[in-house]
Amino acid sequence: MAVLYRRGDSGAAVVEVRDRLSRLGLIDAPARGDSNALQFDDALDKAVRSFQQSRSLTVDGIVGPETYRRLEEARWNLGDRVLSYRFGHLIAGDDVAALQQRLNDMGFDAGRIDGMFGAATDRAVREFQQNIGLPTDGTVGPGMFRAFDQLRRTVGGGTPTALREQMSLERVTTGVADKVVIIDPAYSGSQVGPAVHGFTAAAIIDRLASRIEGRLAALGTTVLLTRPSVKESHDDLDPAARADFANRTGADLVISLHVDTHDNSRARGVATYYYGGDRFGASSVLGERAASLIHSAILERTDLLDCRTHTKTWALLRLTRMPTVRIDCGYVTNSGDLQRLTDPVFIDSFAEALATGVVRYFSPED
Repeated sequence: MAVLYRRGDSGAAVVEVRDRLSRLGLIDAPARGDSNALQFDDALDKAVRSFQQSRSLTVDGIVGPETYRRLEEARWNLGDRVLSYRFGHLIAGDDVAALQQRLNDMGFDAGRIDGMFGAATDRAVREFQQNIGLPTDGTVGPGMFRAFDQLRRTVGGGTPTALREQMSLERVTTGVADKVVIIDPAYSGSQVGPAVHGFTAAAIIDRLASRIEGRLAALGTTVLLTRPSVKESHDDLDPAARADFANRTGADLVISLHVDTHDNSRARGVATYYYGGDRFGASSVLGERAASLIHSAILERTDLLDCRTHTKTWALLRLTRMPTVRIDCGYVTNSGDLQRLTDPVFIDSFAEALATGVVRYFSPED
């Protein structure tokens, strides 16, 4: 079970969190011997929330695995360490994101700026090295850092990654029949999610995923699930494993299905998310298009409250190499949303709406 740290906790891990945030200028460094450094107090809670906001993470003040991982990545600046491609164990950090941004700005396609030193970044590094006469070994070390200081050529007319994604739109909008779509039910195995009045999130999402799968398959789309039906599976897959599955299949689109909860029972509505919003300004153009079209179709065919589309850097959105849309389909802690989500007729309408949004995404633009 993942360890979480929040306001009121204390210990050595809290000291480490405080130290990393102080290095980012988000909180004052404690004086030597200050016993308050051990406490997760209001000031640290505010600093954690500020960091989460800047990285487009869930702003809850809780240092869980994702926030802790991003704190670790934030400590690196370009030039602090030697970088290279390590298959199966990718180097991640702000220095990698800065490298990707620099390569893209100079016209070398490092792919989406996600702070992960993957195969695309490795190819861009080797192409850069070949062009300036450095050994083509894929290693980003002192020689490349000096070259960056000397070269200022950049691509104009827009963000290079966004321009490349926009150009790829023509390859996407050829119809839904020949595409591969991954449906990612957020809960299965032991992760059944929240249960309210006898209804589990897993059961709701499983029913919805089955209906979406049926509608898209009828249109000739190849539909794959990141995990089988909750009734058949006892496996738990973390976001990295689910992203790896999508990447290995070469899918054209990933749709991750969730339900929401909140302490306030009045919270309700549907929201969609796509990759973007980090400090380097990276964003998925095709992800935004897919999220907007799917969200609009859901609003047209259901009476769920519009909680709009948003950018996030959550692991699944970040690690997938294709457009990925997360849909929070409603709040099971709200009586109205729960009534809808447990109504088979409503689930059919929701599935029809989502399938319509997918068809629109793959359809040629007018």
